[in-house]
Amino acid sequence: MMIKKQLICALFCAFTLFSCKNDVKKDEGNASAKAKKEQSQPEEKFVVKKYKHSLAQWSLHTPFQDGTLDPMDFPQIAKDLGFDGVEYVTQLYPEAETAVGTPNYKEIILALAEKWLEKSKEAGVDNVLIMVDHAGELADPDPKKLTQAIENHKVWMDAAKIIGAHSVRANLFGELDPKKWHTLSVASLKELGTYGKEIGVHIVIENHGGWSSDADKLVAVMQDVNMDTVGVLPDFGNFCVERRDGDRWASPCINTYDMYEGVTKLMPFAKGVSAKSYNFDAEGNETKIDYQKMLQIVADAGYEGYIGTEYEGPLEDSKEGVTLTKALVQKSIDNLN
Repeated sequence: MMIKKQLICALFCAFTLFSCKNDVKKDEGNASAKAKKEQSQPEEKFVVKKYKHSLAQWSLHTPFQDGTLDPMDFPQIAKDLGFDGVEYVTQLYPEAETAVGTPNYKEIILALAEKWLEKSKEAGVDNVLIMVDHAGELADPDPKKLTQAIENHKVWMDAAKIIGAHSVRANLFGELDPKKWHTLSVASLKELGTYGKEIGVHIVIENHGGWSSDADKLVAVMQDVNMDTVGVLPDFGNFCVERRDGDRWASPCINTYDMYEGVTKLMPFAKGVSAKSYNFDAEGNETKIDYQKMLQIVADAGYEGYIGTEYEGPLEDSKEGVTLTKALVQKSIDNLN
């Protein structure tokens, strides 16, 4: 009897030991499978937004206007400064300025575009956009002048198509009454947006003085236009809505829209970004604008693409201002949350 009990006990222990070993192997197998599965799945990492640097030609307007530099060399100058894209400014080209109001306006502008295309190919840079000035006001209360302004901007959109630029930047000057300004602006932009849809070019408005620097009013225009081919070019610094003597540029500003709130509100409609700079401290930071805060606003809006450097300060060497601005943009990008 005693031998029988001992035999049963031995068999039970052997069975238990076998089961435990199987369970261990099963657990080890599950752990191994889990590890392999985790290794096969890439880790979720913070994805850095993709940005490129473009140079706004206005950054070098002083040497272009005084003859130190040739505006036709702009693509190569930008390339030498480390930029991948260029943003032309029409008022820096005398042939464009003198052509306004002439019968062969379109012929002259498109010929200029062909030269830009050739120069940009030689330099190896992208043509990002054309900043149009002095081509008529898109909120002009005079119907005849308004019609001509719209037609002139269509010509520049044709030029943008030739060079492969995605947008033409326009201004919304003209009518001073805000309600009438809104109505005229919406009508003009709808017509230009419709044309842009036909040829594949955007028309974008910069906060550039007057009612366009009031972000609420510019957003209201965008909402009423409601077209994919119409957008904005948020500029970090142009938020002066009203100046003391009623002029556009010269006198002190007496009504300024908050720049950070303004850029935040404009970003959902942005087709580009203009990183404006004025002056720098010893650490290379802009003295008026918190670039880190601005670039975070841009990133949080989901924007990707070109960020335009636009230096507008007092340094004798404009290229130094450009270099400082570009470095600050990149530093801010590198430190995004």
